[in-house]
Amino acid sequence: MPWPLNIDPQQILLHWMNLAILAGGLYFLLYKPVKQFMAKREAHYRELDEQAQDKLAQADRIHTEYREKLEGAEEEIRQERARAQQAAAQSAQEQLDQAQAQAKQLVARAQAEAERARDQALRDSQQELRRLAEEATRRLALRQDPFDQFLDLAEGGKRNESR
Repeated sequence: MPWPLNIDPQQILLHWMNLAILAGGLYFLLYKPVKQFMAKREAHYRELDEQAQDKLAQADRIHTEYREKLEGAEEEIRQERARAQQAAAQSAQEQLDQAQAQAKQLVARAQAEAERARDQALRDSQQELRRLAEEATRRLALRQDPFDQFLDLAEGGKRNESR
C-alpha cells in the first residue's frame, strides 16, 4: 500500500535515524566538550572571585591592622611628647633651682663681703677717730687753756710772748 503524497515510511525512518545519529554525534562531539569547557571556565572564574574576595578580606584586615598601628603610633607619639614636655619642664625647674641656689650663694657672698667691708670701714673709722682723738688730745695738751688764750688775745698777745 502506497502512502499518500508519495511518502515512504522507510525514508522517514532513515531520516529520523540520521537525525538521531547526528544529534548524538554532535552531543558527544560538541555539546559535552563545550559544556565541560564552560564548567571549567565557570570554576576558574569562581576560583578567581574567591581569591579576589580573600585578597580583599586580607587587604581589609591589613588596613585595619595599619589603622590600629597608626592609632597606637599616634598614642605613643602623644605619650612621648608628654614625656618630653615633662622632661623639659623638669630640666627647666632644675635649672631654675640651680639658678636660685647660685643666686642665694651670690647674695650670701655679697652680704658677707658687705659685712666684711662694713666691719673694715668701721675699724678704719674707729682707728681714724682714735688717731684724730689722739691728735686732738695732743694738740690740746700743747695748747693753752682757752681762758688763757682769751686773755692773751685781749692783752694783744703779750702773755704769749712772755712765755
